[in-house]
Amino acid sequence: MKTRYIFSTMLAAVMGLTLTACDENDWNNDLDGFEDQKDQPISNKQNIEYTLTADDYKAIASNATNKALAGDEFKADLAAVATRQAFSDAIPAEKYLPAFLASNSFKYFTLTDGSGVKVTYNVAGPVAPEVSEAAAAQQYTVSTDDYKAYVWESEDNFIDGFAPSHPANKYLGKILKNEADANDGLYCIVSYAQSEQEPVFGNVGGGETPSFTLSDVIGSVKVDDQVEINAVVTAVCGQGYVITDNSGSIFVYMGSSFDAKSQAVGNQVKVNGTIGAYNKGFQVTGASAEVEIVGTQAVTYPAAKSYTAAEWDQLITRTENELAVYATIKGKVTVTERNINVKPEGTEKAQGSVYGITDALRGLFTNDGEASITGYFIAIAGGRFCNFVVTAVDGKTVTASPRRHNAPAVAVPTTGYNAMYRFNGDNWVAASGFCVLNPGDYTAMGQKYQNLTEPTKYLPRYLAAKYPYAQPGESTNVAYLYYDSKAKVTSYACDPYICGEDGAWTLNTGITAVTNQFVRNAGKWMYDPCVTITLPAGKGQELSTKYYQACVNWVYENICVPLGDTDIKSGKFYVSSYGNNEYYSGTSAYQGNVDLRPSAAKGQYPAEYQDMDDAAVVALEKTRFMNEVMPGALATLHADAVPVAGIDVIYTINFYAYDGASTALYTARFRVTAPGKFEPIDCTWDAK
Repeated sequence: MKTRYIFSTMLAAVMGLTLTACDENDWNNDLDGFEDQKDQPISNKQNIEYTLTADDYKAIASNATNKALAGDEFKADLAAVATRQAFSDAIPAEKYLPAFLASNSFKYFTLTDGSGVKVTYNVAGPVAPEVSEAAAAQQYTVSTDDYKAYVWESEDNFIDGFAPSHPANKYLGKILKNEADANDGLYCIVSYAQSEQEPVFGNVGGGETPSFTLSDVIGSVKVDDQVEINAVVTAVCGQGYVITDNSGSIFVYMGSSFDAKSQAVGNQVKVNGTIGAYNKGFQVTGASAEVEIVGTQAVTYPAAKSYTAAEWDQLITRTENELAVYATIKGKVTVTERNINVKPEGTEKAQGSVYGITDALRGLFTNDGEASITGYFIAIAGGRFCNFVVTAVDGKTVTASPRRHNAPAVAVPTTGYNAMYRFNGDNWVAASGFCVLNPGDYTAMGQKYQNLTEPTKYLPRYLAAKYPYAQPGESTNVAYLYYDSKAKVTSYACDPYICGEDGAWTLNTGITAVTNQFVRNAGKWMYDPCVTITLPAGKGQELSTKYYQACVNWVYENICVPLGDTDIKSGKFYVSSYGNNEYYSGTSAYQGNVDLRPSAAKGQYPAEYQDMDDAAVVALEKTRFMNEVMPGALATLHADAVPVAGIDVIYTINFYAYDGASTALYTARFRVTAPGKFEPIDCTWDAK
């Protein structure tokens, strides 16, 4: 990739010295300059180059100043900076990079006034409006009441899901028209459950099943026991459910892919499985267990066990596996992306922890607030967290009421899905050109949680598997849950992808790398497209050699070749036989300066200069340097320089010229007038 700007590097080194004395350090009055320097602020003025990282884009998107700047109008666009790792027309770097440079998220945040940073960053092409709107889509989950009212149209014969005879695409539009609000967004990601088999309703519900008797098994289980349990489901969470028989309660562990809607409190179940244990708590190994729902019944909870702070601290030291205990715990709440913990007043280590968090549960807690949770204490994590499968928060029941209806004669498994819908002004319809990751997709990708932190690592492979026969040029927009590890926030993102000639899917964002300068003045960072280049005099100066050789090459190609030259080292015209200096304008890559000696110019190309006096030779070389040669070299080295609306983009060149007696420093300025085009402004040698 070409580099847009070149800086001279200036490093201010700061040495700190600490001295200690027993009495007043009046001796320092004898140190010259001590009083003048002791109160001076530390200076760290540098000119550096920096390329933004993936973490930097996340920091930019989560920066509080930038969030305020974006407001609600550009909130989704700012969030997209993190997922796409690129700025956009809506979120330009010129406006949103300064806050990042001023924050401690920036590696060089200690830079002081006078510093400049040449930042290389990505800019994405215009995003289709539907992509941004989809990223900010409202979300809706089809509820039990929805399935009853709109799908099965029955209070008795229904399942919490769609089925082959009642497909989702037939009913989702109707549900959203009645339950979603188009004022909250024209796009909606709807979550629902689908069964691949048809439910057959029988008279197995409508109350307790007469032939169903709770077992007396749970109270005496041991690890590796093969058990047959008749129980009732008494609590459900995102990782499994608690079952209770006449002798006790135990957790049935299903794992992170478990769909909490597949079980309900009050279900009568026959469980045939193996007893395991985890974190000092017995559990049924759900993955290998056979579970049959045979009916429903009402659930009455026992009085919740309440422990003192000392008792909680004692409980977490237990060494044996225990069954689930119906208990309650109250304290200060800590909410993070992955955990909700409740620490009782007075405990040394122990605290409650909500196990198998669902979205419905998360909405009931406030970080740093107070809460009381009631439910089944099933295990101890990390030697201090008492895992609860929650049934109530602050006295409010959070489990679904026992369903009293004609349940399917055989339990019907369901799978969770997501779909993108769009409001067309009259109705909600399936949005074409979109796909939404389903819960099972995250699991298939090996994700522990239902989100992605590195979408570009997984989505191309996901699309290749989903669309194995996609043709080159086919595209789709992928909506997925993105976890911002810095802000600790999970939200939907949407990215456009396109299928390539080789069948591989890639981000279709039109992203290009751009380099621009930002400078710090008066304590603030600001965009500054102007560039200052200092060319040191002398042999072997890399930067000077680069620029002056570009000048020599320009003279050869644009002046000497039209005169008939065929070799830059021919020595026939303005370029010497060494090929590294020329006397059309006097630039020398060998000496690292502009050679303004009239005698040298006349010696190289007498046909041009022999009839001119010395002053005329120097004046002509200066004119050519400013009007032709240096603009030509800058156009070669900075072909990507462009004008900026409202700002004069100035390239300032500090260089040295030799007149035969001395070497003097001069400054020339050039304005960018078009992409890769430079026009002279002035040069300090005109003042002499």
